[in-house]
Formats: sequence, C-alpha cells, structure tokens
Amino acid sequence: MNETWELDQQAVQTLEAELARTAKPKFELEGFLFKEQLAFALDPAKFATAVCSVRAGKTTACAADLIHTALTRPGSVGLYITLARASAKRIVWPELHNINRRFKLEGEANETDLSFRFPCGSIIYCSGASDATEIEKFRGLSNVALAYLDESQAFRSHIRELVEEVLIKRLYDTNGRLRLIGTPGPIPTGYFHDAAHSPKWSHHAWTLHNNPWIERKSGCSVAQLIQQDCDRKGVDLNDPSIQRECFGRWVLDTNSLLLEYQAERNHFEQLPAGNYLYILGMDFGFEDADAFSVLGYLEGSPNTYLVEELIAEKQTYEQMVANFDKLYRQYPFAKIVADPGGGGKKLIESLKQRYPIPFNIADKQGKIANYGLLNNALRTGRFFARRDSRFAQDCNLLERDRDKSTPEKTVVKGHSDAVDSALYAFRESPAYGYCPPTPKPRVGSPEHAAQFAQELMEHNIAQIKREREMKDRQGMNWEPNQDGSMPWNQWD
Repeated sequence: MNETWELDQQAVQTLEAELARTAKPKFELEGFLFKEQLAFALDPAKFATAVCSVRAGKTTACAADLIHTALTRPGSVGLYITLARASAKRIVWPELHNINRRFKLEGEANETDLSFRFPCGSIIYCSGASDATEIEKFRGLSNVALAYLDESQAFRSHIRELVEEVLIKRLYDTNGRLRLIGTPGPIPTGYFHDAAHSPKWSHHAWTLHNNPWIERKSGCSVAQLIQQDCDRKGVDLNDPSIQRECFGRWVLDTNSLLLEYQAERNHFEQLPAGNYLYILGMDFGFEDADAFSVLGYLEGSPNTYLVEELIAEKQTYEQMVANFDKLYRQYPFAKIVADPGGGGKKLIESLKQRYPIPFNIADKQGKIANYGLLNNALRTGRFFARRDSRFAQDCNLLERDRDKSTPEKTVVKGHSDAVDSALYAFRESPAYGYCPPTPKPRVGSPEHAAQFAQELMEHNIAQIKREREMKDRQGMNWEPNQDGSMPWNQWD
C-alpha cells in the first residue's frame, strides 16, 4: 500500500514537473518592466510623452506595451511608427519577436508588411513615415487602441499632421492611447519638444541610470561608462551632447549639427532681381526618395539660393523624366550634377542624349569636406533657403555621430535626400569656393604704413624687371665694359 502510494506520488511529481516545463509562461508587465518603464506603460492618460536618454530601455517598454494591449484588447490594432520602415525593423521588430517567443504567445509575424497577428484577433503594425506622403497609409485604419511614435525628435514638420489629423482620429473607435517617445534633439524646438512641455500631455522621463540591465550586462556602473565616453570625446559632463544623450535633457547643441541653418540668417522670401544662372542637383534613391534641388545665383555674386526642391518617393522612370522635364522648361540650367546611385545611372545616360546640358557626377568621395564648405556658406550668409523647405528642416536633423566619429573621420547620423541633392549642386556654385576679400587697414595705422611700404617695394621691383626686359629687347649687353663702367648707363 505504502509502496503504491509512493509510486503515485512520484508519478504526480513527474507529471507536475512536465506540466511546469511545458506550461506557457504568463506575460505580465509587472514582472517584465522596471519601475519607470512600468509607470509609463500603465499610464491611463490618452496622450503621453517619454523623454529618455540613449540605452534607457524605451524600446522594450514600447514593445511590451503594444503586446500587452493587443492581448488584453482582442481585435484591436497597435501601431509602431518611426521615421523609416527600415528603422522600425531594426529597432522594435526584434523585441516583438523576443517577447512573442519567450512567452509563447503564438503571434504570427509577417515580414512583408511588418505585422504581428495574435490568436485573439489583434494585430500590431510597424511602419515608417518619413514625409507627408506616407501619412496617407494610416488614414484607413480602424480600431487602433495604441499608437507609438518612436524617435519623435527626428520627425520633420509633418509630425503635426500625422498626430493631429491622422492618428488621433484613428483612436476614436477604441478611445485609445497615443505615445510620443524619443531623446532630446540638438535644437530644443519642434512638435515633440512642445508636446513634452505641454500640460495637455502626461509626461515621463527616465535614463540609462534607471536601467538595471546596463550594469549587469557591462559590468561597469553607468557613471563609469559615461566618464569613458567623456574621456574619449575630450569633454566633461556639461557637454551638450552628453547632457542630451546620457541625461535626457533639452539643451541647445549646435556643435552636434552638421549644418547650422538659421532662419534669421539664411531664409529668403523672394529672389533679388537679376538674371540668374541655375544648377540642378539630383539624388536618386532605391529605398529613399528621389530629390531634385535647383540652385540659383547672379554672376559675380557669391550668394546662392535654393530656389526649388522636388522630392518624391518611389517614382517610376517615366515620373522622374517628367519631373526633370518640368524643371528643365522652367529654369535654363547651366549645369547638372547627379549621383548615379539608386538607379540613377540609366536615367542620366538617357537625359544626356535628349538635353544639351553638361552633366557632372556628384563628388561622393569629398562629401564630408563639402558638408563643411556648405556649412561655412550657411554661417557666413552666402547660402539661402526658405525656412519651410525640406532642406532647412533636415539641417536640424543631421548630426555628427559622436560615438563613431574620430578626429580623422566624421560619421553622419541621419540621412537627407534634400540636403544631398542641394550639396551636389552647391559644389558647382560660386558660394563653394568663395573667399571674402581681406579688409584694408585704416589709413594712418601702423598696418597701413607697413602695407604701403610693401606695395611700394613690390612696385619698384616690378618696374626694374620691366626696364630690364625692355633693354634686353634692344640687345643690351649686361657685361661690364673694359673700363669697368656698366653698359646700361649708355642706354637711353
């Protein structure tokens, strides 16, 4: 009897162990997120922002919130939107996979449309919205219970329409939630900055200092890691880039910007009167947009204007030709500079045969140096663009990657088709190699006296050279006479 009971107990224990091994682990936010992440994910406010440092774990919080909402609100739609689809696939897509696999949630991933479908009927879409044309794809969605905009600081002005006119309307069906998350940008302005300071939004902020996994994985304290970064860059903790990226603080950080466009200095409303020469810059994209930039300048003037820009996603060959022809008929181009990458080589060769204009290949090898020269033209007020142009907006988004750059090499964080196409044309403009004249010293000053003496000496030397050349043409003998006198004394 006892032996039978013991055998039954062993069987029960074996069965319990097997059930425990094969049981589906329960996904709960409380056990998955640390305190600051959890407070953000459980915030019932309809609108909320999270301003974080790098490596704060905001992507994990975002993925966990999206999946938790999908499971607890059957049949709902969740949205994760960042600037580019490729970024969405790189940032949040692996985290969604990780949670789905770890907790055996049976979500079905679709790599084509970057979606996760769950047995309860809910779906999560991951997408990009790089410009206003991509907003339209979200208008037809319904039953959206949660929408995230990640890297919100990197969005251009179209973020306002995306949030105010599209996403908020998509939440009507479910009275859902909208979340803006990101790291402070180098310029403390823009829609994300304003939302993060608005009383109409609920606000959250945490940094890598709050992330317990940093120290566990690295074996170093957060303070040690930040100090190592400061030592490598040759800065201290007060450096604006350290304050933004490591402490999540909004500070002005123009040193991180690749191009320093300022509307007060570089904006123009109308072109000054005159007969302009025009240059067209073309940048073709396979995954990115195609961009055409028209620069104009007056002969004899170093001032260069971004007169027009045309940026379009996923153009066909016929559409690109039509757009080129439209610009060609409007502007008498003196020169065209194009990047043959992104499928542009075939178009360039075709245009060469049809249009009698010199085509130059864009200087990709000297691109970083050309960025520097364009920035000089911006800072000295020789390059102008309208404040609402894509070029002007993107100047506030392109940063030096402080982690990857070295004194010998600058690595750019971000990409702009509008800036690249303008940059290619800029190299052929008068602003590219312009050197301002040296100011003349004040009359009567020691500098003026020294300059006058130098100019007088140079004049006398030049005069002596001219006289000698004249005597040479007359056959003058420059050897001394027998009596030691010089022959040129006899010349008149």
